[in-house]
Amino acid sequence: MKKGIHPDYKKVTVKCTTCGNEFESGSVLDQVRVDTCSNCHPFFTGKQRHGKSAGRVERFQKRYGLKKEEE
Repeated sequence: MKKGIHPDYKKVTVKCTTCGNEFESGSVLDQVRVDTCSNCHPFFTGKQRHGKSAGRVERFQKRYGLKKEEE
């Protein structure tokens, strides 16, 4: 590596602003704050809801009077 052109990579403590969880990571920044981490994100905690997009096709067909295709 060329000297003097690369930033200093160091260990920093990352702090989650939602749940207060702290963990260690590497960065060129002095401090890192994240909005959500793996401790409080719905995907990792299992509290994610998948029901929002369910039934969109059926709702569209009902709204416009279309019949469901039979195979």
